[in-house]
Amino acid sequence: QVDRYLYHMRLSDDVLLDVMARFQAEMVKGLGRDTNPTATVKMLPSFVRSLPDGSEKGDFLAVDLGGSQFRAHQVKVFDDGKQSSQLESKFYPTPKEVIQGNGAELFDYVAECLLDFTETKNLKHKKLPLGFTFSFPCKQTKLDEGVLLAWTKHFKVRGVQDTDVVSSLRKALQKHKASFDIDVDVLALVNDTVGTMMTCGYDDQRCEVGLIIGTGTNACYMEEMRHIDLVEGDEGRMCINTEWGAFGDDGALDDLRTEFDRELDLGSLNPGRQLFEKMISSLYLGELVRLILLKMTKEGLLFNGKVSTALLTKGKIEMKHVSAMEKYKEGLSNTKEILTELNLFPSEEDCIAVQHVCTIVSFRSANLCAAALAAILTRLRENKKLLRMRTTVGIDGGLYKTHPQYAKRLHKVVRRLVPNCDVRFLLSVSGSGKGAAMVTAVAYRLAAQRKRIDAALAPFLLSLETLQEVKNKMRTELEYGLKRETQASASVKMLPTYVCGTPDGTEKGKFLALDLGGTNFRVLLVKIRSGRRRSVQMYNKIFAIPLEIMQGTGEELFDHIVQCIADFLEYMGIKGARLPLGFTFSFPCRQASIDKGTLVGWTKGFKATDCEGEDVVDMLREAIRRRNEFDLDIVAVVNDTVGTMMTCGYEDPNCEIGLIAGTGSNVCYMEDMKNIEIVEGNEGKMCINTEWGGFGDNGCIDNIRTKYDKEVDEGSLNPGKQRYEKMTSGMYLGEIVRQILIDLTKQGLLFRGQISESLRKRGIFETKFLSQIESDRLALLQVRRILQQLGLDSTCEDSIIVKEVCGAVSKRAAQLCGAGLAAIVEKKRENQGVEHLQITVGVDGTLYKLHPHFSRVLRETVKELAPQCDVTFMLSEDGSGKGAALITAVAKRLHNVGQK
Repeated sequence: QVDRYLYHMRLSDDVLLDVMARFQAEMVKGLGRDTNPTATVKMLPSFVRSLPDGSEKGDFLAVDLGGSQFRAHQVKVFDDGKQSSQLESKFYPTPKEVIQGNGAELFDYVAECLLDFTETKNLKHKKLPLGFTFSFPCKQTKLDEGVLLAWTKHFKVRGVQDTDVVSSLRKALQKHKASFDIDVDVLALVNDTVGTMMTCGYDDQRCEVGLIIGTGTNACYMEEMRHIDLVEGDEGRMCINTEWGAFGDDGALDDLRTEFDRELDLGSLNPGRQLFEKMISSLYLGELVRLILLKMTKEGLLFNGKVSTALLTKGKIEMKHVSAMEKYKEGLSNTKEILTELNLFPSEEDCIAVQHVCTIVSFRSANLCAAALAAILTRLRENKKLLRMRTTVGIDGGLYKTHPQYAKRLHKVVRRLVPNCDVRFLLSVSGSGKGAAMVTAVAYRLAAQRKRIDAALAPFLLSLETLQEVKNKMRTELEYGLKRETQASASVKMLPTYVCGTPDGTEKGKFLALDLGGTNFRVLLVKIRSGRRRSVQMYNKIFAIPLEIMQGTGEELFDHIVQCIADFLEYMGIKGARLPLGFTFSFPCRQASIDKGTLVGWTKGFKATDCEGEDVVDMLREAIRRRNEFDLDIVAVVNDTVGTMMTCGYEDPNCEIGLIAGTGSNVCYMEDMKNIEIVEGNEGKMCINTEWGGFGDNGCIDNIRTKYDKEVDEGSLNPGKQRYEKMTSGMYLGEIVRQILIDLTKQGLLFRGQISESLRKRGIFETKFLSQIESDRLALLQVRRILQQLGLDSTCEDSIIVKEVCGAVSKRAAQLCGAGLAAIVEKKRENQGVEHLQITVGVDGTLYKLHPHFSRVLRETVKELAPQCDVTFMLSEDGSGKGAALITAVAKRLHNVGQK
């Protein structure tokens, strides 16, 4: 009979899966900026961004307002490696006149209780941070501010709704300050649900969901910031207080609500509100049982149809009665005793029927709670893009703790609804009190960490004045490099390239190009057509250069190069032709003519012996002679930067600057011959290869070099050299990042203070990882994956810090590069004697092309530091290959003109 009577309260798994889907849709609605105002599940941001990591320590106070009693706590958190804490509490009643009076009285009462507590605990003359657990729906805009949206749980205090409860508490504390003799700093406003998650999170770092099932009910969980429209920023996670009690207030659960639910709602303090809570929280379950028993009695199904006064009295059956009646063994005798006390004189059948009603009502509560919790767990799993997830749910609340069957039923249903989540349920010990202290402790830890991270990254933040100074110093160094008497000692070498013209469109023919400048070596055949059908066709082959050859003898290196050329000529079937060749050699060379280049010094990890001070064209000719298989006309030795300028110059005659921002960093530009003192002649222009990577080798930018730059320099193949390049080029940025990460880890700010083996390895942090990590489209989860590939097991907070470090290092690199380039465009403007210069810069290099922000920051810096120059940046297509062929073609053209 009871089953038939309460048929609508029994929910199948299909119905629960449907409830789960409905709740998921409500969560999405609550998180959206446009849909939140009409959402019933408010999804309130708590501004709690981090879970405890075990390094919290100190003394904290907590006050807890929201249940039948008000509580004050002192929590000591020990940093002893065991994650231990000590909690001392005192309970104070919450009199009816206080919880239904006015706001000033309520907060005065809280302050007085706190004063009493600090006196009892002898906490005078101390400054203590306080966490305020306030278990009512609040709209927070920061961690220590919350505007009350509505009272729940029998509270009806006047003048508090729509005001900030933290400032009300601060005011009350201020009023009592004279008698207090204690400095209390309210650091965090916490919902009891969040407190529960944080308390359990201290004991189990997998805990990222908090659940309350007691007088009220609610859940919170850690949501990805990128999904929270109501809060600025996309980085990291934040705890969302769902306020799920209001689920169904818009009618979404009307098909599941019974006549008893409706009657209970009408008789409540807040009709039409908190409908989900009224179906599952202990405050209402006893009343639901009373309404069902009353109707069954009226219909003659119970107690011989005799309705007692107790059955007619609202609130007479409480949750404690329901729990007692459902006890496994003594349930029936308890039921008889309770019903007799209520003057109902039951038969044994009555007792069994009443017990069955209690079971159905509490089982429905556990089922509905499980469905909503399953929706949260599914969302967490999908956010993490996992097929299977292990997680922990922190739980508190009288219903869960005291009801004999509730916990077991809830666990079972959750596991059935989300079989791909391995869920541990962890009972919270004083979640609302200790939890508020934990939130405060975490906030305290994060503030201290933030200070130290800011201090580590401060030297990377360059002011406009500093960048202006770098620009001026670069300008001075450029002039030194061009003057005969200072050139020898200049740090920026300003090497003449003997490239005296840019393409004019008449170049044509077949050319070979070689490209040596990194770990790969390329050979190209380039066909250039002129006239109306102007075009450049290229065929190339890439060959690796093994480390033992990069760092072996010069003879071995050039023999390897010639071997690669032979393979290519064979492959293309052109071994017999004596083609003009351009040799892109991307290392500092001093040139005496276009086809003579003496290596000044190796860079980029090359160390081949017997090369420095030698003519690389001669070394190449010698190696060709040794092989004695083919002959080539080596017309030009070319730097990749010059090649870049020439490639863009072929498309845009206004291009007179070449920039490489990749593994290395360099610039070349067309300088007026009259300014180049180390080359005879004053007519026309010549391309100058600045080799600006050496800028600062004389100590002129030591004021902006950080301790990390010095560590990178000391550990490099060429200590003391190429200092500017080491601050701006792709080869070194990852290494700077690694040094910072090591320092922050040593300070205990990253990776739980553990320096992993992989973090100790030089070069582990390649620049491509910087580009990936800083990508705006990349969620933190993917950042964590990249760090995991590097053997760095990071938390969400670690990932945010790593991203910030990468950003600081690459932004500085782009700004320094921009300051140097500004010096060059300003020099070009002055050379031309114009008020306003329009010029194009040809650019190549992976850092410029692939890094998500480098090119933008570089352009912005140039604009700011050289406002009279209108600079267009043009991406070069294969400067070192196509560019070398174009230089060779231009050189051939100019040579022919000269001969004529």
